[in-house]
Amino acid sequence: MKTYFVYILECSDQSFYTGITNNLDRRLSEHNSGYDKSCYTYSRRPVSLLWRETFTDVNGAIQAEKQIKGWSRRKKLALINGNWDDLIRFSRNYTDFGKPEE
Repeated sequence: MKTYFVYILECSDQSFYTGITNNLDRRLSEHNSGYDKSCYTYSRRPVSLLWRETFTDVNGAIQAEKQIKGWSRRKKLALINGNWDDLIRFSRNYTDFGKPEE
């Protein structure tokens, strides 16, 4: 059974990068070595791993990566910190609930 990882990196400029891989150690090494000059992280090295989730279904991993990439920074921080209350609060529709307090 193949394993896939969805991960969030923090870059040297404090921005986040979300990605997917089937070999997390290799991919982190590639990010930090500057393997691909066109990669978002190339000019933002070094990067550090803040969060990861393991999947056995590639489609589930791809779906999770796409979903997380669309999230706000504060929602990603809630996920990274395991703060489920804030994750739920930041998921609410602003039209229905108003803009959440910071």
